[in-house]
Amino acid sequence: MKRPASWFAILALIASLVMTSGIVRAPAFTDAYYHYNAAVRIARGGGLNEPYLWTYTGAPATISPDGTFPSHLYWMPMSSLMAAFGMAITGSEAFMAAQFLLSLSLWGASLIAYATARRLDAAQVRTAWYAGIIVLGGGFYARFWGTTDTFAPYALLGGGCMFVLGIGLHRLTTAQSGRATLPLWALAGGLAACAHLTRPDGLLMLLVGIALLLLGLVRSWASARMILASLALFAGLYLLVMLPWFARNLGAIGTPLPLGGTASAWFLTYDDLFVWPQTASLGKFWSAGGLGLFVQTRWEAFAGNSGLLSGNLGTFIAVEGMIVMGPLMLLGAWKRRREVFLWPFLLFAIGIHAAMTLAFPFPGVRGGLLHAASALMPFWAVLGLLGTADAVLWVAKRRRSWRPASATAFFSFALMAYTVVLSALIASRAGVPASDVMPSFYQELTALLPADARVMINDPSALYYYTGLGGAVVPASPQDVIPALAEAYDLDYVVLEQAGLTVQMAPAFESPAAFLRRLPFSDERVRVYEITSPAP
Repeated sequence: MKRPASWFAILALIASLVMTSGIVRAPAFTDAYYHYNAAVRIARGGGLNEPYLWTYTGAPATISPDGTFPSHLYWMPMSSLMAAFGMAITGSEAFMAAQFLLSLSLWGASLIAYATARRLDAAQVRTAWYAGIIVLGGGFYARFWGTTDTFAPYALLGGGCMFVLGIGLHRLTTAQSGRATLPLWALAGGLAACAHLTRPDGLLMLLVGIALLLLGLVRSWASARMILASLALFAGLYLLVMLPWFARNLGAIGTPLPLGGTASAWFLTYDDLFVWPQTASLGKFWSAGGLGLFVQTRWEAFAGNSGLLSGNLGTFIAVEGMIVMGPLMLLGAWKRRREVFLWPFLLFAIGIHAAMTLAFPFPGVRGGLLHAASALMPFWAVLGLLGTADAVLWVAKRRRSWRPASATAFFSFALMAYTVVLSALIASRAGVPASDVMPSFYQELTALLPADARVMINDPSALYYYTGLGGAVVPASPQDVIPALAEAYDLDYVVLEQAGLTVQMAPAFESPAAFLRRLPFSDERVRVYEITSPAP
């Protein structure tokens, strides 16, 4: 490794440790609680199961005799497995132990940015340093890099898959496709599987690789034998890595992959994620509004319904483009659209934005794209800097007083410095401190409810994290379903928080049904009920 790269690797490792453990020291939202809880259970030898349901999409019909459900039927298991590995090797369940591989993931993502810049701009080491620093800062991802979620793992595994695919394609199209290239396709297949095990949309990595190899076969980039061998290795290693997950799912739910999440394509509102029983379907969607509803929901996913930056366009502008970098990224990408190395990234970028807007609009706009776009960040960082150089050259051709080299150096540094300041400001306002003190809300619930209570609550992941109590999420359904839910999932109590109630369940707050007996609770914005009768 050359000296500049070695220095960057060392300093980036230190920075990644600071960015992860220094800013986020505890889980703070449902996804993070979920992955951390699952990691603890895995580290203790409990396997891939959980004592609560946070969604009814794809949920099993009943609870198992041991009081658990198969875990990761909506989210994928990689982040939990990574966190569990950190706990296992340190012998600790502390949040910092769970962050061990998250820190290395962020480090790896910055190295991908560095290596990508060296391939696309070999003359300027500066571009590689700045790109790596931009990824480490992350802009709006600064608040997420260190949490027990998919952000850092997907940036590494998804970004790594696109990087290796790009190298493999470049070799196929430049007569460098000897047998030494074949291990690259095997590695790409393994990374595609790991990306899929991190997020469901990681499946798109597999489809991107297959599509580009088939294109190469049609356009005769290399011998048919070489391309077919590459395809076999790519798909074969994907299947090999995925095989344990397929086997687990076949035993737990009867299918190789959980398919419940695909119903989200036909949600009428985001709250359909919590409807019980789950009824989302194409027929129901079409009856509710047909083509007009399809256009409306997809447009709202793209543009948002509560301001310019509230949709997926806003995610691209504010998160991926860090507000000012978006036009530069697009310029850099357009100028290099014929660069075969970038084709996997470009195809995935187009595909993921289309999927999160057209296929899965509600999950996409409520966090799906935010999570998935982390895999794009190593490439966007490089293209933003290269687009800066392109813009400078365009201006220099029209203003002779400009010196392109000096102007590029200045504006590239300014862009990098801006992202560092933005990241620092976001991190300073979004840090999560460590605390051994249980919030008063959960303290009172612990004192009020039996030690073996199973609770229906707005955030069962957080409830389990603080109290160890299992249960299920409050459904986005009328309160009449509560007895049947209680019987199916062995639930004893309902906790309704006024701020998070769905329209369907809201009447239960002031006018509970006869099967709900109210228990005393100090906060009038909360109702705690005991479920007193079985399902009719």
